[in-house]
Amino acid sequence: MPLEGALIQDIRQPRPPQLILELFNRGESFRVFFCFANPNTRLHLLSRKMAGGGTPQRFVSFLRAHVRGGRLVAAGQLGRERIVRLEVRRADRSVVLWARLWGGAANLIVTDMEGTILDALYRRPRRGEVSGGTYRPESEVAAGDPETLERHTLRDLPGPGSYNERVEAYYFDLEEQQERARLRDTVLRRFEREENRLLAAAQTLETRRAAYERLEEYKLSGDLILAHLHELKAGDRWLEAEDYRDPGQRISVELDPQLSPSANAEGYFRKYRKAKAGLRSLEEEHLQLQLQLEVLRRKLRALASEPGLEALREEARRTDRKRAKPAVERDRPPGLEFRSGPFTILVGRTAQENDALLRHHVKGNDTWLHARDFPGSHVFVRALPGKSVPLDTLLDAGNLAVLYSKGRGSGKGDVYYTQVKYLRRARGGKAGTVLPTHEKNLRIVLEPSRLQRLRADPGAS
Repeated sequence: MPLEGALIQDIRQPRPPQLILELFNRGESFRVFFCFANPNTRLHLLSRKMAGGGTPQRFVSFLRAHVRGGRLVAAGQLGRERIVRLEVRRADRSVVLWARLWGGAANLIVTDMEGTILDALYRRPRRGEVSGGTYRPESEVAAGDPETLERHTLRDLPGPGSYNERVEAYYFDLEEQQERARLRDTVLRRFEREENRLLAAAQTLETRRAAYERLEEYKLSGDLILAHLHELKAGDRWLEAEDYRDPGQRISVELDPQLSPSANAEGYFRKYRKAKAGLRSLEEEHLQLQLQLEVLRRKLRALASEPGLEALREEARRTDRKRAKPAVERDRPPGLEFRSGPFTILVGRTAQENDALLRHHVKGNDTWLHARDFPGSHVFVRALPGKSVPLDTLLDAGNLAVLYSKGRGSGKGDVYYTQVKYLRRARGGKAGTVLPTHEKNLRIVLEPSRLQRLRADPGAS
C-alpha cells in the first residue's frame, strides 16, 4: 500500500467496529479499510462503496479533529505481530496510530510520540487503554533483524485480482454469509414465537366457542317460557315442558324465583343475543387468525429457501418495529386495523370501540365511513400529509363498513362518508352515536377478493 507520504483527507465509520481512511498520494485517491471485529479483524485497500455511518461517533470525531489533514510520514508492521504503526504529522505535531489486529483484543489506539494515549476506539481500563494511559507495544515485540525473520507464506485466498482484492472479497463475502445466517436465525425464531402465539390464540377461541354452544338452548328456554306464561307465576323455580323440537321429550328450564316469568324469558333471550353476537365476533376473529397464520407460514416457507440479504434485513427491521414497545402503549387504537396501500384503516367492533376511536385516536382530516340505515362499525381512514384518499382506498373502507354492519347479509349497501371534523355527537345519544354533515354516498357491493386482500395484508391486525 502506498501509505508513506499519503495525505489523510477524511475518516469514516460505516459501522462501529470499522474505520475507513480516505487517502491521497502520488496523484491518486484510495481508501484503507480497518475492521476490528473478532474474528474478521483485518486491514486492506477498499474498492467497494460503503454507506456512511450517520452522525460521527466519539472516536471518529477525535480522529477528524486531530488526524484529518495530516500526512502519513511512516507506516509499517511491528515485527511479526499483527500490529501496524502509522505515524501522522499535522502542522508541527506528530501522533501515532496503533492498529492492533488481534482477534480478541483488536483496537486502534492513538498516542503521542512518547506513548501517552490520547484516545482509543475501544476504551479498556483494565488494559490501561484509556486517555492518559501509556501504550508502548515495541517493548512487547520479539527483537530480531527484519532480514532474518522467518517469512510466512500468505494464505492462498480464492478469486482473481491482487492480494488486497482477494482479501477484501473473501472477508466481505464471509461477513455477508455470517450476517445472512444470523438474520435468518433471528427472524426464524421470531416467526416461530409469533406462530405459537397465534396457535395459542386460536386455542383460546375454541374454548370460547364451547361457551357459546348453548346458543340455541337459550332461545329454546325463552320460547318455552313465553309459551307457558299462563301456567307460571312469580317464585317458580322450574318449568317442565315438552321439547317442541323432539315431541315426546320433556325439558326442564331453570327460573329465577326473584324475577317474573316474562323477565325470565327476556333474560334467556338476552343471553341468546349476547351469545349470537359473541359467536359472530368469534368467527371473524378466527378468520383473522387463520389469515395471519397463512401469511406467517408463507413467510416461513420463503425463509426456508435462500432469501436475499436485503430481504432478510427488511424482515428483521419489520419484526423489530412490531416488537418495539411504543412510548404510549395505551394509545394503541382499539378494534381492527387494516392497510390499504399507504393508508391505515381503523374499524371499531363495538359501540365502546367506536366511541374510543372517535374520542382519542382520529383527527379532523381523517375520513369517517358508516353503513347507511343499519347499525354498524365506525370505519376511519387515517389521513396522510399532502395526499387525498383515493377511490380504491374508499372502496376498501366501504367494504369494511358494510361487512361490519347489520346489513352485510344482503351483500351490498349504501355507505356515507365525510371527514371527522364534520361529525357531531348526538346530545344524550348512546356511546359512539354521531350526526354527520357534508357527507357523500358510496354504493358498495361486497367484493370477497378485496376483503381477502385486506385480511391477508401483513399490516392487518
